[in-house]
Amino acid sequence: MGFPESVLTKDEQVVLHLHPHWKALFLPVVWFVLALAAVIALAIFTSWGLIPMLIVAGVALVVVLVVTVWPWIKWRTTHYVFTNERVIMRSGVFSRSGRDIPLGRVNDVSFSHSLFERMLGCGTLTIESAGERGQVQLNGLPKVEKTQSVLYELVDADRQKHTFGDDDREALVNEIKND
Repeated sequence: MGFPESVLTKDEQVVLHLHPHWKALFLPVVWFVLALAAVIALAIFTSWGLIPMLIVAGVALVVVLVVTVWPWIKWRTTHYVFTNERVIMRSGVFSRSGRDIPLGRVNDVSFSHSLFERMLGCGTLTIESAGERGQVQLNGLPKVEKTQSVLYELVDADRQKHTFGDDDREALVNEIKND
């Protein structure tokens, strides 16, 4: 399921659209391979009849659905979207939850990653915002350093856009004089 473009405002543009890092899918893939190997090994090395093998295959299928397919669906429906106006977070399969942080409310952006996460190219992005809810942590974010830089640039551009500078002051004075 892709990110719904309908939640964007008229002039809003997506700069980055990320899912959690693929490392979240590593253990589910290992479980899939182990379940498949177990069913194949039982079929080859045992002399069970068709019914017991079908039962084992059914149990393996349920295990695969629970520990492999479900985490993939959750990974696929988790979105971290960075636009020129806000940071959008959406997650959930049946029930959804989300949080939007306008760029004007972002106070601080930082990242951290362990040595292992650094080798994989992921980490934790912490966004501190003004308001009641404080900070949000995006764990297992791919390209965390690049994402932090992009978010910093977006926040800076948003502040420049909403800052009253000398040029604005002179234009306003000229407009008042002409009236």
